[in-house]
Amino acid sequence: MKKILFFLVLSSCSLFAQSIFENKVTEVFMPELFQDFPNVRDISISNNQQEIYFTVESFKKEFSFIAVIRFKDGKWSKAKTASFSGKDKDLEPFLSPDNLKLYFASNRSINSNVQKKDMDIWMVERTSISSKWSKPKNMGTIINTDKDEFYPSITNSGNLYFTAAYEDSKGKEDIYMSEYIDGKYIKPVSLSESINSSTYEFNAFVSPNEDLIIFSSYKRKDSFGGTDLYMSKKNKNGTWSVAQNLGRFINSDKIDYCPFIDFKANILYFTSEKSLQYNKFKEQMNVDEILDHMNFMPNGMSRIYKVESFQKHIN
Repeated sequence: MKKILFFLVLSSCSLFAQSIFENKVTEVFMPELFQDFPNVRDISISNNQQEIYFTVESFKKEFSFIAVIRFKDGKWSKAKTASFSGKDKDLEPFLSPDNLKLYFASNRSINSNVQKKDMDIWMVERTSISSKWSKPKNMGTIINTDKDEFYPSITNSGNLYFTAAYEDSKGKEDIYMSEYIDGKYIKPVSLSESINSSTYEFNAFVSPNEDLIIFSSYKRKDSFGGTDLYMSKKNKNGTWSVAQNLGRFINSDKIDYCPFIDFKANILYFTSEKSLQYNKFKEQMNVDEILDHMNFMPNGMSRIYKVESFQKHIN
């Protein structure tokens, strides 16, 4: 019975996961590594593909920390807490294109032992990929306010994209960009209406050369019932094209968010809380069989998914 059940669920997952990109398959990423964590999200991979940073959240998402795995001796290491994380609520790591800086969101205190009520963007540095991370540094008052700042994405130019809900937001939350000019960040501006709308836009991945953006938006008119992933490309005149939904075989009626593209491996990663759990079986199941099914992804827990050969389908 277990083998039959596994085959039925696997077949359902493959059908559900077909991608709009020439029937490419959306797969659960490293299920054997992440299966022991309650919720996993926010992946960032070094461009030499030797490190992966990701967020681990508690079951109800009260607490989160940043973990890291490293590729050594032909295999991935056991996950460890990143050297700068594990005490405060940290999430959404993003490595700079040169791998020497890592940005993340945190509610850690700045000048006291009292946690902030809002989330700020922080940064750590290192001199080489094999050296230790520095003490975390708050990005300062040009970037951070008494509102929440989330999901940093840094580019080759140093420009910083992130999520916030400010008074000048076009909707409930917008994606903002702060230009890096002469070694300093300037006041962030909300991206155009090609990206931001009257609802929620958040969790944007921006390509290193700033010609592509993939982000999440909540319940737009063309959504599939929840939070969907959208994509926009920069036009020849330097403006963003009107964002397009990535389609129903990537997006679900649940939360689909936290995109990341590994350009070297040509893979799109994203986080989803999609589920294919049954609400009825054809016959009575024993405890082990039911638990096997409940633990089989997608089961509603936050997990990372991947779509291979992504780039050729967006050109």
